[in-house]
Amino acid sequence: MKIGIVGIGAIGAAVATQLTPPLELVAVSGRESHTTAAKCGALGLNASATDLATLISASDVVVDCAVAASFRGVAEASLAAGRVLVTVNAAPLLDHLDLVELARANGGRIVVATGALLALDAVAAAALGRIESVTMRNRKPPQSLAGAPYIVENGIDLAAIATATCVFRGTAREAAKGFPANVNVAAALSLAGAGPDRTMVEIWADPNLTRNVHEFDLVSDSVSFSVRTEGLPSPDNPKTSAIVPLSVLATLQRLASPLRIGT
Repeated sequence: MKIGIVGIGAIGAAVATQLTPPLELVAVSGRESHTTAAKCGALGLNASATDLATLISASDVVVDCAVAASFRGVAEASLAAGRVLVTVNAAPLLDHLDLVELARANGGRIVVATGALLALDAVAAAALGRIESVTMRNRKPPQSLAGAPYIVENGIDLAAIATATCVFRGTAREAAKGFPANVNVAAALSLAGAGPDRTMVEIWADPNLTRNVHEFDLVSDSVSFSVRTEGLPSPDNPKTSAIVPLSVLATLQRLASPLRIGT
């Protein structure tokens, strides 16, 4: 299976360096070609740094590890070409669900990697019945929220937060707009379950945390459960969890494997 990776930051680099047969890295694309080529060389990758169109042409699966702002362009081009798109960008997908029809029309597929959240299989199963409520709480060190549009627009001084503080309450759709780099887990949860307008989200800044903590409670007509995960922040990007690239790798392995565990 030929893999092309868009974005060679913390997540993309980790995925690129850990691919094993039958997964073959054939191309890498980034915002600046010379920087991408240098990064590929530094990582010892046996793949060419190229433009997006060439990458899509050479790949069976396009892995989107780029910034959220690039999601639409990467997804549209990949799906128009009938490719499988594996993405970590669940948050921007909420505003571009028309891409599902583009995928259907061209024989493509959108696969959202689970990332730092557990139990999406159970959430998707519960959604086949009636979900009464879903509430998620994201708890992160304050510095991991730096630069989020909601933080900037509301003038929240993260450095002044001395105790665990809820800085946002709202729907998953609202959270995705205000924290596009921080709530991919909440967006994925909403897409698997009750939808972005019925999934409630709280975002907490806690200076006592060294890990990203995700908790959610689900109540449905078939099951009720609570889930808590504690993910170590990526050493290269504290806004994401270290397990995210491993989740992408696991997703790719499932696509290529004759045996799949879970739905």
